[in-house]
Amino acid sequence: MSNKKDLSERDICTQFILPALVKSGWDVAKQIREEVFFTDGRIFVKGNKTTRGKRKRADFILYLKPNIPIAVIEAKDNNHSVGAGLQQALSYAEILDLPVAFSSNGDGFVQHDRSGFSVQIEKELSLGTFPSSAELWKMYKKYKKIETPDQEEIASFDYFFDGSGRAPRYYQQIAINRTVEAIARGENRVLLVMATGTGKTYTAFQIIYRLWKNGRKKRILFLADRNVLIDQTKRNDFKHFKDRMTVIKKKKIDKAFEIYLALYQGLTNYNEDKDAYKEFSRDFFDLVVVDECHRGSAAADSAWRAILDYFSSATHIGLQHPGKQKKFPISHTSVNLFIPTP
Repeated sequence: MSNKKDLSERDICTQFILPALVKSGWDVAKQIREEVFFTDGRIFVKGNKTTRGKRKRADFILYLKPNIPIAVIEAKDNNHSVGAGLQQALSYAEILDLPVAFSSNGDGFVQHDRSGFSVQIEKELSLGTFPSSAELWKMYKKYKKIETPDQEEIASFDYFFDGSGRAPRYYQQIAINRTVEAIARGENRVLLVMATGTGKTYTAFQIIYRLWKNGRKKRILFLADRNVLIDQTKRNDFKHFKDRMTVIKKKKIDKAFEIYLALYQGLTNYNEDKDAYKEFSRDFFDLVVVDECHRGSAAADSAWRAILDYFSSATHIGLQHPGKQKKFPISHTSVNLFIPTP
């Protein structure tokens, strides 16, 4: 057997860290990802040329289940101390919104608990005492203030998978999980701020799917102010709702569906006597998602704002770009989730 000091960092991962995880009950196929590049690197512009910075790569990301990460491990070769990778692991944990970071050199682990669950924030562990997924999930629940079995069921519900291999990028994953967790905790007004081009509609689809599929939100209204946004949403990300979904056209209200896409303009001024949205009862929708919410819905005297007021019993999620002056109408109990530009 070769001397541990002669082994590469990757050898340490394969021969010592991975077996320690398996011994603690972690599922290699579903709960462990190795050498995960989770950013492409920041773009730098100089004159008419662009270059990318260094990509960020975690040696191990551990998951309760796919797309619900709960810990990160940074490995070093055995010429380093067991805790040599901890600062890097902590920086990744902060970026990925994770409660626990680990460092290892193959001799053992150093664990840092950001959740407040542990009495001892930082401690050393032997190779044979790495925490189980159930133990790290307890830390995650503490970190995210998930306190009841009902909240836990919502927060841990499966993502949508269509077999294509498409998966959310790390910042979309953070946005989806934070939003679902906020709603699980009983927050009913959520503002989700994501930059242009970061996939807000796909993010909204996964949020809606998880809440709809587990029966928490049975009827959902997705509002936009442009036909192209509705058409793209129906044709692309939302196509998986299939015959459960409809696009509301002016003068045609069908209450047999579960997912509704609509223009503000298509719900107001139905005729001189009644706006179209009033064909629904006030409590018809459980969830209203407002795309580009900094535009039409922000003004207090807007006719579009009246739609949100009418469906005030529903949970409202606003999707907004950073830096917009007009804000989605949210109460003081709301959650403002700003997702940093990747």
